[in-house]
Amino acid sequence: MSRRSLTATLILVAALFGIAAAAPAHVRVGTLAGVVLDAKGKPVEHATVTIQTSFGDQPNATHTDADGRFRFARYLTGQYDLQAYANDSFSPWLKRITIRSNRTTNVTLRMPPKADMVVNVTR
Repeated sequence: MSRRSLTATLILVAALFGIAAAAPAHVRVGTLAGVVLDAKGKPVEHATVTIQTSFGDQPNATHTDADGRFRFARYLTGQYDLQAYANDSFSPWLKRITIRSNRTTNVTLRMPPKADMVVNVTR
């Protein structure tokens, strides 16, 4: 390989690495944040909140804080589904929530009321 070809190859490789290093700056990400409330409208502490793409891919989870708040930061833009789990019950799925670039989308997940259990004992 001639010196000129080697120089051209090195310049090309450096340019490609420069483009690859710059690529993450163009990735569009946003944040999905919200609160989990019980049936009476009170925050649910330590609820598990699950997020996945609207295609059912890439599930991930976090927990709510003492104020029932949660946050999924730096997610790729697109549509996602959310569900909360707490006290042996699940919230309904929130479907097709859109995460937009450089923005925070806020949602509220509501837990269903607890079912009253009646036990009849006979002898």
